[in-house]
Amino acid sequence: MSDVTRRALRLLALLQSRTVWTGPELAEELAVTVRTVRRDVDRLRELGYPVLTSAGHGGGYQLGAGQALPPLLLGVQEAVAVAVGLRLTASSGIDGLDEDALRALTSLDRILPPQVRSQISALTGALQVVTGPTPSARPEVLLALAGAVRDGVRVRVDHERIDGYRAERRLEPYRILSFERRWYLFAWDLEREDWRSFRLDRMHAVHASTLTFPRRPTPDIEATVRAAVTHGPYPQAATVRIGLPLEQVSERIPGRAATLEADGPDACILRAGDDDLRWIAVRLAQLGAPVEVIDPPELLDVIRGIGEWASAVGRSEDQQGER
Repeated sequence: MSDVTRRALRLLALLQSRTVWTGPELAEELAVTVRTVRRDVDRLRELGYPVLTSAGHGGGYQLGAGQALPPLLLGVQEAVAVAVGLRLTASSGIDGLDEDALRALTSLDRILPPQVRSQISALTGALQVVTGPTPSARPEVLLALAGAVRDGVRVRVDHERIDGYRAERRLEPYRILSFERRWYLFAWDLEREDWRSFRLDRMHAVHASTLTFPRRPTPDIEATVRAAVTHGPYPQAATVRIGLPLEQVSERIPGRAATLEADGPDACILRAGDDDLRWIAVRLAQLGAPVEVIDPPELLDVIRGIGEWASAVGRSEDQQGER
């Protein structure tokens, strides 16, 4: 690195550390003349850094806000603070921000020195974002997969199924999604030769390779993951038509409970899964809306059975006498 480049980086760090610097103050810090400071400021401006100049008492050089975000220089402790904040945000479940935080953290993690990484790991290990009983993914799993998605390389994943069976999966990772406070990986499974969705909290380790893969045409990733989450893993699945507009039903059905799509302005199609059709019937009853069973036919028998049970429910004679 040349002296000019080194001095320009040092000047940029100084401008970021304080609101205003006078020319003589910068010259003293850099051990150069005020004239050299002016030339270095001009170089920063050519690189896209908006260095402002103000005259008079209290004036000097100041780093302003530009139309584009220029590269940012961080000290060690600043980098630790930013990375810890990004990790907490990535695991917070804040809608929209969690995925942005993960992408920013992946970019930062790539250039962090090993000793800074160890500080960040120690700090985040002592912190926790409480978001409810939802299991969270390991930070190292998140980062490894995010890096593999960014670089387009294959991964080996130590994955545990819902029944406790663990196996290594070889995957081509395409996207990481945050859905209902859980992280999911959408990937091409090399053994099964098909698209699969994986919960990151069930991954014990991720090993990224250096082997890149050709991009395949993908289905609608978000819709595919939603379908896999809501009814893919369950032995029982149902499709019904609800006689209410999509907007009204979506307000009352959690995202993880079912997928919804409009069927005209006054109805929608609901697809849901569960271990038992009776639980699906109960959720439909809570809507209190007209329902048309599309599949399976057994669901209609279950709904009728619940109706017959409800009709037979009554008060005991003792309770009626007391009233």
